[in-house]
Amino acid sequence: MVPNFLIRWIVNGVALWVAAKIIPGITVQNDVALIAAALVLGLVNALIKPILQLLTLPVIILTLGLFTFVINAVMLLLTSWIAGLLGIGFNVDGFLPALLGALVVSIVSLALNLFIRE
Repeated sequence: MVPNFLIRWIVNGVALWVAAKIIPGITVQNDVALIAAALVLGLVNALIKPILQLLTLPVIILTLGLFTFVINAVMLLLTSWIAGLLGIGFNVDGFLPALLGALVVSIVSLALNLFIRE
């Protein structure tokens, strides 16, 4: 049986790969960079995203959950920033590509998680 964190890592990797293929402002240098960026995104989502969601809960409620896409875009931008610091070949060029990438990552992750359910 594959551990849950490994499944999440693979799902993040596939979702980032799809986003990089269809969103012009998201670039991944190679497969190693994709794997490393998926790991960084997973860590950012696990450590920082819950705090950000708690702090913005009134806005999330007011927008009926749509502000979550903005939070996901910030997570992609943060992942890009951390990847830049670590020399990982993953880059998001701005907020609009991050927002579109967050939408793609969310849809791909949702679709993959539907097929992977235990």
